[in-house]
Amino acid sequence: MNGILCMYKPEGFTSFDVIAKLRGILQMRRLGHAGTLDPMATGVLPVFVGGATRACDILPNQEKSYLARFALGYETDTQDSTGTVTNRYDRQVTRQQLLELLPRFTGRISQIPPMYSAVSVDGRRLYELARQGVEVERKPRTVTMDRLELRQFDEASQTGTLFLACSKGTYVRTILHDLGRALGCGGVMTGLERQSSCGLTLEDCVTFAQVEAARDAGTLSELLLPVDRMFAAYPALHLNPAQSRMYRNGVKLSLDRLTLPEQSEKYRIYGDTGCFFGIGRTEEGLLRVDKNLTAGEDAS
Repeated sequence: MNGILCMYKPEGFTSFDVIAKLRGILQMRRLGHAGTLDPMATGVLPVFVGGATRACDILPNQEKSYLARFALGYETDTQDSTGTVTNRYDRQVTRQQLLELLPRFTGRISQIPPMYSAVSVDGRRLYELARQGVEVERKPRTVTMDRLELRQFDEASQTGTLFLACSKGTYVRTILHDLGRALGCGGVMTGLERQSSCGLTLEDCVTFAQVEAARDAGTLSELLLPVDRMFAAYPALHLNPAQSRMYRNGVKLSLDRLTLPEQSEKYRIYGDTGCFFGIGRTEEGLLRVDKNLTAGEDAS
């Protein structure tokens, strides 16, 4: 069994908890996930099943989108509502003040990873240091915020909802923390739902209950999405029988002899039977195997 299970991660589960529970349901060990979510977060969590796990480390850096709930007026050590309050503010802001600030957090922006994160510094995870009461200097990171929209804001309670579409590696709770700082009133994330990741959306999601029901009915394969869904950002390149044989044997193919749909550094490669081979990379006029997803077993 190979493919993608687009799981709806429930609140309170770590991403690894989802994998552990699925291993029990499916009675298989070879599972992996893309894009870690905090325990308080819900939503899209792509899970790779069987041979599809070979694709985990080559996913394109595609945009992810979120719906985040927030509260203004205080800060915590975790930058979300699960942490210990570190500062409180009397200042209240208006919806208009929030709207006027959002453009400053759109486009290429710099953010400092929170202490409660999986980022490593000198071989130690930041969250391990934070739990020991240790705070260390973190280097700023550049991330891209393509869309940042205020969906709702209640001035009386100073709570609201933001929609975000951003690059991989963006810390949403840090965005809300930094917004609060810029407004002079503090801010924390109170809830988060990932609505899309790697081209998968909430409409693709299934629950643990659905997976269990499909297992019992013998219809698990109907829940699996094809691996190439995760690589839709790359153009599709179809090979003829001779090219397919050479490519699968690791032979570099001349680009002059291929029918390229468009110019690209990487392509989704399909054999003459329509089987998804994996990802090919172009260099110096040649197409070479970047990742073979058919080695040993079919991952299509």
